[in-house]
Formats: sequence, structure tokens, C-alpha cells
Amino acid sequence: MSEVDLVIRGGTIVDGNGGEPFVADLAVRDGRIVALGEVEARGREEIDATGLLVTPGFVDVHTHYDGQMTWENRTLPSAAHGVTTVLMGNCGVGFAPCRPEDRDTLIHLMEGIEDIPELVMAEGLPWNWQTFPEYLDVVASRPRDIDVAAQLPHSCLRVFVMGERGARGEAATADDLAQMTRLTEEAVRAGALGVGTSRTLFHRSSDGMAVPTKDAAEVELDAIAQGLARAGAGIIQVALDFLDADTLESDIRMIGRVAKGSGRPASFNLVQLPQAPEAWRRALSTADEIVRSGVPMKAQVLGRPTGLLLGLELSYNPFSLYPSYREIADLPLEQRVAEMRKQEVRACILSESRTGEAIPTLDYLTHFDRMFPLGDPPNYEPPLESSIVARAAREGRKPEEVVYDALLEQDGHAIMMLAFANYSDGDLEVVRHMLRDDNTIFGLGDGGAHYGMICDAGIPTYMLTHWTRDRTRGPRLGLAEVVRGLTRDPAELIGLLDRGVVAPGYKADLNLIDYDRLRLNSPSVIRDLPAGGKRIIQRAEGYVATIVNGVVTQRDGEPTEQLPGRLVRGPRGAPMR
Repeated sequence: MSEVDLVIRGGTIVDGNGGEPFVADLAVRDGRIVALGEVEARGREEIDATGLLVTPGFVDVHTHYDGQMTWENRTLPSAAHGVTTVLMGNCGVGFAPCRPEDRDTLIHLMEGIEDIPELVMAEGLPWNWQTFPEYLDVVASRPRDIDVAAQLPHSCLRVFVMGERGARGEAATADDLAQMTRLTEEAVRAGALGVGTSRTLFHRSSDGMAVPTKDAAEVELDAIAQGLARAGAGIIQVALDFLDADTLESDIRMIGRVAKGSGRPASFNLVQLPQAPEAWRRALSTADEIVRSGVPMKAQVLGRPTGLLLGLELSYNPFSLYPSYREIADLPLEQRVAEMRKQEVRACILSESRTGEAIPTLDYLTHFDRMFPLGDPPNYEPPLESSIVARAAREGRKPEEVVYDALLEQDGHAIMMLAFANYSDGDLEVVRHMLRDDNTIFGLGDGGAHYGMICDAGIPTYMLTHWTRDRTRGPRLGLAEVVRGLTRDPAELIGLLDRGVVAPGYKADLNLIDYDRLRLNSPSVIRDLPAGGKRIIQRAEGYVATIVNGVVTQRDGEPTEQLPGRLVRGPRGAPMR
């Protein structure tokens, strides 16, 4: 073999197929793996990977980088956790297609559903598109650190076709449906990997309106899916409610019928809510029945509790809706902390209760039985005895008093984890059963959204550290199993068969990982968004290098100057072997 671009020598290959790791060299030329085994060729660049894991780059199928991709070349926080391909346009929200008169509607949707401040979007979005193909061209025009793919957001499509009628959730006419079919086909032919939609009460705009797709009729979903069928590609992604098992089963069966009628695969979120703690089992049972009938369907699972991060410098804390706290909420953190430490302010806030409109997500802000100090290193599987309620009982105080004092720790930088889903039993055993089901994949990291409420984009690092190495409160998962769940399985779901495996012919998207040193750091807040907007970031230690398209983009947790990523248009076939 002649000289190649890159040789990685002596690494322990975890190849994404789920088999046992093995030691081998690896050669890369023109962005592809060209040899695996004992490589005699010399590389223009060589990396000694002795003692390191060599995995495929991670594929994250549930992100919301729709806006960030238009104003930023780097894909933080996902790129800091070994992710080399992301799929956006999930849950039916995004920014295209969009007429100029509907921009505010989409901004309010993203502000309410995905916690992206209006000012950030108003300053950051260039809005140099109207159609979805034009939007893809804008995304494709920027160099970037990783590969990105897009789905057509149903809410955007609905508002584009129906205007205010669509935003209000009115029923689509026959002409509306015909346009949706045509525009969906157009989007997929331009490169969309599918369509995302939402049917959950938790998704509301910043002015309290339900997501436009909440009650979309089956005939509308059929029309959109027929657009996928005409284009011969694309997945149907759905965000569902888990508050009622009967409604949940009905929705899954409807999605199954839509998928069967169009011949396209489907995917939905899977969580456990305390209001219906066994609904997830029924969801998986229903999905299994649908899969056995020949319809491809996968449920996406987050490998840790679903909830909110609460703190004085985050979007919300347990006192955010208390009148006296709201009077000081806009003060700089240092001044706010000083005010809250005054006994008279403390007494006043603690004497009050929340006011304002009932919003499903915010109703959880005072669920102190599922609220825990996150800690450093962060603990996402804390025992119930460490909850705010349990601590209050031990100390003979009210939970509000305990959490008030806890928020003031670390000079106001302390973070509480509110585990309102996937944690009804006080551990992650339910999640383990979800993760191991044949009809689930790892997902729901939500990178690019929830800037001040959530930071789950570090889930690949958590899956590797907690589930394969560090867990003490129950059985662990195998390393090869988890790597496959982060690579080949999600890549196959969305039709990108050219990545997710370490083997000749596949894309050279790779991670070199010091497994023993791999660590997930505590979340922190930075202000690097347009208009000085803030976001939660979570970094990791132990990623020696991340490689995208054969080029090193991260070294020891720091980005290089290389931007080899690109927009992925349409599905990709598996390499010839």
C-alpha cells in the first residue's frame, strides 16, 4: 500500500458491530478507512493509540442545532463528546420552510419548546431562505467541525402551507394536504432525511400556545408520509405524550399505520413519567407488535433521568415564579446572591408561593421529592435519600428552606437536578430495561436546545462512563454494546449506512478514547451565543482525538482549526466490501 493520509497504530478497536474489542492498526485515505489490521504503509500523520479505545464517531439522531448551524461553525456541546454526525429538525420545530411574515411564530415556538432566547435567534438567524431546500443550501455553505443532517419540521411545514390556520392547529384542507405532500417530497429530494413532528402537551410556544402539530389528524400525517414515499427515503420522527397509556398506545398505533402505508420507518421518544409509570412498557409492547408486522419502528431512550437543571444562573429555579424573587431575578448573579442572603429577603420569598399560568414543564419546579443537588462530578443516579425532601425531613425543615440554601452554595453557581421522568423508582433500572430492548436506540440528547434548562448532549460520555464502568446501583452494560448503540444503530435508523463502523470502506469518523481517564465534567454556564446569550455547556476529559472525514477535529478535548464536516444530503449506502 502506498502512503496514506493517517495511520492509527495499536489501538483497541471497538468496531460498532457489537463484537469483542481487538487490537489493530488502521489506515485512512481520502476520508475513508482503507485498511484494518497490521498496516505497513506509512501515514502523512501517525497516531500511537496504544492503550486507547478506537471507536466509530458517535451518531446523535435527536438534536436541535437548526439555528446554531446557521450562525456557528462548531457544534458544541456535542462535538466535545465524540459526536461526529448529528440529525436536527426533531419534534417538528425548526426554521424552514418559513415565509418572512411567519418568522416570529417559529421563533416563539423554539423559544417556548426548546428554551432558545428570542434575542439570540433574532440576532443570530440570517433568514436568507424561505424554502427548505434554500435552508439546506445555507447550512451547506458553512464549513463545520462535524457532519450534519436535517429533517423537515412538521410545524414549519404546517405554518408555511396554512399560515395562521396552521399555527392555531386548525384542520388541513385537501389543498393543504396536497401541498404538504409536494413540499415533503421536495425537501427529501433536496437532502432531508425525514420529517419530525410532535404530539405532546409539553411542547408549547413562549406565549403558551400548543405546538401546531399537537392534534394533526392521521390524514395529515399520511399526506406527509406519502411525500417521503414518493421521494423513496426518509424517517418519521414523533414526540409523544406519556401522561396516559391509552392515548399513548393509540398514537403509536396511528404512527404504525402511517409508517406501514408509506413504507417508511418511524421513531418516537420513550420515557417514564410518574403520572403513568407503566405506560412505557405498553409503548414497547405496542411497538414490538408493530415491528413484528413488518413495520420498522424504534423508540429513542435517554440513558439518564429526563428533567431540568435548576439554578440561579439557569433559566429556572424553584423560586422563579415567586413574586419577591421575580423582583430581583434580573439582577446580576453576584448581586442577586447578596440579596437572597439577606434574612428579610429570604423570609419574604419563603413566605410566598408561585404565581402565573400553569405550564406543564414548570409545574415540576417544586417537586422536591425528585430534586437533587447535581454535584461535581455530577451524579445522575442519586439515591432518594439525597433528595431535597429527604434532606428536609432529616433536618426538620421545609423543603423550600433546604433548596433555598442549596441554591446559594458555590456563590450561586450550584445546580439542582430535577428528575421528573425515568426516575419513578429512584434509580435507572427502568432505563436499563429500555436501553436493552431490541426496538430502542440511544437518543434524546437535544443538543442545540434547552440552553438554560438541560444539557444532555453529553450523553455519549455518560453512556460510556456510567453504564459500562462506574455504575454501582445496578447491573452495567457491555462496552461493545454501548458503542454499537452510539454508532451503528443510530446510523442505520436514519439511513446513513456509510458510517458507524470501523471497517475498510467506511467513513473515517473516529474517536480515540483514554477509557480509564474518561470523565464527564459538571455543567457550567458560558455566554457565547448571539446577543451575548448564555447556554449550559458540559465538557469531558479522556477524548484523546476525534476524527471527522479523516481529519483530526479535537485533540485532548480542545478543537483544532480543521472544519471537515459537511451537510449530509440524503441517505448513504453501505460501502462495497
